[in-house]
Amino acid sequence: MTRARFVRVGDVPLHVVVDGSGPPCVLSPGLGMCWFDWDPVVRLLAPHRTVIRFDRPGLGLSGPARGWPTLLDEVGRIAGVLAATGADGPVTLVGHSLAGFHCEAFARLHPGRTAALLLLDSSVEDAPRPRRARSARNAVTRAGGTLLCAAGVPRALGPRLRRAAVRAERHGGADPAPYDLVRRAYSTSRSLHAILAENAGYRDQAVDLATLRWYFPLPRVPVTVLAAGSERRLRHQRALANRLGATFSVADPAGRMVMLDRPREVADAVLATT
Repeated sequence: MTRARFVRVGDVPLHVVVDGSGPPCVLSPGLGMCWFDWDPVVRLLAPHRTVIRFDRPGLGLSGPARGWPTLLDEVGRIAGVLAATGADGPVTLVGHSLAGFHCEAFARLHPGRTAALLLLDSSVEDAPRPRRARSARNAVTRAGGTLLCAAGVPRALGPRLRRAAVRAERHGGADPAPYDLVRRAYSTSRSLHAILAENAGYRDQAVDLATLRWYFPLPRVPVTVLAAGSERRLRHQRALANRLGATFSVADPAGRMVMLDRPREVADAVLATT
């Protein structure tokens, strides 16, 4: 049975969805994505796991945040969602794309709360450098988003752009999400601001994770890198697995939306970690 509600973490009401029963598992999607992008995987996991999903600020049905997204904020949000849902004990963390940063950082900072880590086509930055004039760039991004919202771009184009992006990142598939959910999630100004903010803050979060890796080792738990995409992407993913001492596997055929292209392989990878 699906249980959806809003919980306040910090100053943001977050949309949280819990399915199934058993050991807890957190599924965190990539940049600009929503809770329903995990639906094919959840159907396979719910008979065996308590599956927790949530929308980051401004995305899906969650309220917007006042500040800019940071890596430590995202780690705190995962911890806050776990506390609000009563997820006791260690959890399996699944991070897709950008959320791979968040889940790896959580594992490093909360080793006692981590049962396993699955990085699903995670973002990879080998030697990230801090952005110059960060505050000015953030201000420009925010102003640009405000102008686009004033012009009605989210309502006019948001759902179409979402559909096009998913189609481009899949292996020959369309966006399976129901249109009414896509419209609710992507036709608002808060969603556009959130997507722009996550994209602008990507490099900062990569830098922060690189720093954490120096000082906080990964806990001694199963770590898996499940990769997909081009040969170039697979080389980066294999290098990430080697860096983390992780098991490496390839979902094939699949695009970057691995949870949509190969949900059974994603679910099997989660179940194999515990």
